[in-house]
Amino acid sequence: MASADTTGTTGGTLGVAVVGYSFMGKAHSNAWRNVNAFYGGPPVAQRVLVGRDEEQVAQAAARFGWEESSTDWRTVLERDDVDIVDICAPGHLHAELATAALEAGKHVIVEKPLANTLTEAEDMAAAARKARAAGVHSMVGFNYRRLPALTEAKRMVADGTLGTIRQVKISYLQDWLADAGAPMSWRLRSETAGSGALGDLASHAVDQIHYLLGEPVTSVSGTVETFVKERPGDDGPEPVTVDDAAWATARTASGTVASLEVSRYATGRKNALQIEIYGSAGSLTFDLESLNELHYYDAGAAGGRQGFSRILMTEEEHPYLKAWWPTGHILGWDHTFTSQAADFITAVAAGTAPIPSFEDGLAVQRVLTSLQDSAAKASAVVDISHWT
Repeated sequence: MASADTTGTTGGTLGVAVVGYSFMGKAHSNAWRNVNAFYGGPPVAQRVLVGRDEEQVAQAAARFGWEESSTDWRTVLERDDVDIVDICAPGHLHAELATAALEAGKHVIVEKPLANTLTEAEDMAAAARKARAAGVHSMVGFNYRRLPALTEAKRMVADGTLGTIRQVKISYLQDWLADAGAPMSWRLRSETAGSGALGDLASHAVDQIHYLLGEPVTSVSGTVETFVKERPGDDGPEPVTVDDAAWATARTASGTVASLEVSRYATGRKNALQIEIYGSAGSLTFDLESLNELHYYDAGAAGGRQGFSRILMTEEEHPYLKAWWPTGHILGWDHTFTSQAADFITAVAAGTAPIPSFEDGLAVQRVLTSLQDSAAKASAVVDISHWT
């Protein structure tokens, strides 16, 4: 394995390659284009955008500010002017791409979920540990850890503002598949996506349990459902081989109980990650569709004056806000990816391990796999404490 130069290979500049040019590739491209403008830090260069369709990836590269495009990721890994490989490809490609990039001495970001299977996730975490010893770093892209409101929520949990955390409720609801006539896509095939709402949405939800509470899930019981069994494909009807929705009850090491619900069929919900944290001294609520707001209930307030207060996350004191706009000027979903890129290059330049790590991604995959196992056993409780 090559040993990475954390200062970059070209005059201190960190050269970046992104694999994937569609939804996530666009979001990550926007982040790399803006990270230095707002956060400073080690200079980055948008070297190459990689994709399967030569014409489309070339068009995307020109539109998003890349120096060039390529359809061959293996050739990209051989380039001396590429230091960071950012993987936004479908899940079935994550393990091969990430492992090869790490072995080539490239720092790696992989979009969530880390992998399609538990075995792949374990192999990727092992490759990341080996690479880290040679100064090559990696991170899984749970971008909601960079939301100012959720970063502040984590601080409030950690500093005891809410007291003892008793229960957490997390739902992530979308409706983009509510139309039963919507066409087949790679996200609905197990061989490319691994799972449906589980990998797509529950991965975020489980990671937020781990992130906000600072402890892992130790047991889970759940069920899954596929509402529409067949979708129109290029050659006629095609079976849907992933879940459409999932429900679960989870417990953490300290005894906190978390309920979880995810769906891509929740009519009227566009991107509703909703989180409720209930403690002995107070509670917090958050909704991604109002992502600049955190609602706090102080159980110690004087009688008759208790109630949820709205905290608008636009002050300089709030996480990540110094890099952006004056007080009262809100951030958007896309800002999380720019903040994520900033955290990553800062860690790489300092030679420290970025967070969340591949091990964190593996911890999420263990919960998702255990939830699937539980569903297959009529919602039996699956103990995963031996992994924590």
